[in-house]
Amino acid sequence: MGLQSGWHPVAILVLESRDLQELIKPQKVEFHSLNFNNTLRWLPGRASKAQDTVYYVQYKVYGQSTWQNKEDCWGIQNHFCDLTNETSNVQEPYYGRVKAASAGVYSDWNLSCRFTPWQETMIGPPSVNVVHRNKSIILKLQAPRSPYKRKRGSNIPMTNYYDMLYQVFIINNLLDER
Repeated sequence: MGLQSGWHPVAILVLESRDLQELIKPQKVEFHSLNFNNTLRWLPGRASKAQDTVYYVQYKVYGQSTWQNKEDCWGIQNHFCDLTNETSNVQEPYYGRVKAASAGVYSDWNLSCRFTPWQETMIGPPSVNVVHRNKSIILKLQAPRSPYKRKRGSNIPMTNYYDMLYQVFIINNLLDER
């Protein structure tokens, strides 16, 4: 079979290339944050079977014009990138973006929503230490720690960023209620 008149091999390659660009474009690019451990995550494009697909990640502060490459996440096969150190000003809003490449074809960038760590991080549960003494129990609750360090080297607790209040409920199922 020959090509239809008006179609050229170059035109077919361009169409296939554009199709592949769309098929590999990362989907649902989002920041996820727990105790200021900030990770950019995404889903593979519709051509998720393409095992040779690699991803490239950039980030920037809201309002800046230039994007920064995240070198550790340049040409990776993972569907996530740790941007904790790059987003360490917790009051500042950030953007992340990801593009994919497969078979020498690059997708367009897919952009995250604006992300402000202080407003959007999830705070994990406290650590709980229980000490039994005679007829009493001592509960020691400690707030989770952020990944950011003090000058002395210890991690900064989340209580430095938020006012936190824990409520402790003691339920004794062994009481005889007559």
